[in-house]
Amino acid sequence: MRKIVLLCGAGMSTSMLMKKMMEAAKSLNYECEINAYAVVEAKRRGEDADIVLLGPQVKFSLSKVKEECPHCPVEVIDMLAYGKMDGNQVIHRVREVLGDEESNNKEGV
Repeated sequence: MRKIVLLCGAGMSTSMLMKKMMEAAKSLNYECEINAYAVVEAKRRGEDADIVLLGPQVKFSLSKVKEECPHCPVEVIDMLAYGKMDGNQVIHRVREVLGDEESNNKEGV
C-alpha cells in the first residue's frame, strides 16, 4: 500500500482533492493511503510517505520540503488538475512517478 501525503497552506483545500483522489484510486484498485496536512507539518507527516505532493499555492516551499523529505519524490500538483479537483489525473501522476502505472495505462494518460 502506498502512502501519499498532500500539503497545502492549512490542509483544507487538499482535503477536497484527497477525497477525489481516493475515489479515483478505488476505481483503479490502487491501494493507497492519502492524507492532507498543512505544509508546516511536512517533515513529521512525510517521513514515511512514498510521495509528497504540494498544492500549487505553496509551491514556494518545494525546495524546503524536498530537504525535509529526502527519501521520497516531492512534486507540486499540476495547477489545472488542482483547480479542477481532478483526482484521477493526480492519481495517475502519482502512479507514474512511483512506477506503479501499468504499461497498458501509460498509453492513455
